[in-house]
Amino acid sequence: MDRQKQRMTLTAAAMLVPLMAACGNEKADGGSGSAGAGKPVTVTGVRWNVDSVTAGGKTRKAPTGAHVTIGKGRAEGSLGCNHFGAPATVDGDRIRLGRTMSTEMACENKPMEFEQTLARTLSGREFQTRVDGDRLTLTTGQGDTVRLTKAKDAPLSGTKWTVTTPDTDGRAHLTFDARKGTVSGSLGCNKVNAEATVRDGDITLGRPATTRMMCEDSLMSDEKALLRLFDGKLKYGVDHQTLTLTSENGTRVRAVAAQ
Repeated sequence: MDRQKQRMTLTAAAMLVPLMAACGNEKADGGSGSAGAGKPVTVTGVRWNVDSVTAGGKTRKAPTGAHVTIGKGRAEGSLGCNHFGAPATVDGDRIRLGRTMSTEMACENKPMEFEQTLARTLSGREFQTRVDGDRLTLTTGQGDTVRLTKAKDAPLSGTKWTVTTPDTDGRAHLTFDARKGTVSGSLGCNKVNAEATVRDGDITLGRPATTRMMCEDSLMSDEKALLRLFDGKLKYGVDHQTLTLTSENGTRVRAVAAQ
């Protein structure tokens, strides 16, 4: 009888080990929140747009651009204008943030009162998380609440992508048209267009047709780099508002969605 009890105890302990590891190790599920009947939902590695913050019984609507991303050991984002960062620990359906550090820019047409309220609410607090579809709610033990919505990736087609690497001072941009099967835009000085076929994470670009203007040397150098994307196959990826293009010859271009 004692041996039977011992076997039962060992079996129960073995079952508890993976459960305890999943709760104590962020890599087990990438961070989770509660949704409905406690179903784990990943909250880390996602850009969450801030919808509103409720503190001291008053709810303030967030300005466009306020967002939070919770990564491994750190949370960062924007209060609406100023950027911030803070140490972060994810433990099951709870998130603990350390002291928030932010930039101190004076921004026009941005509600600084909201920024101050959000910064205070996030700094040095522990939150209960709740996920409902694409919505995340962070609630403190005192009842302060931050409501957020999962940000969607910009569509490849129809978005004006402003090239940031190489740096053409915002002059270079590309727009893909899936219906026409083309890409068009500017290389920084000269205009360009070509056939573009998108399939399974790849883009096949045809031979480029460009204007023939002579520009300053730096722009011409960047144009030559961008031209190496054409007449071949590219790997592409969209991460929220950022597009990365990588050609078979090693050329790598980054661009952001125009606001």
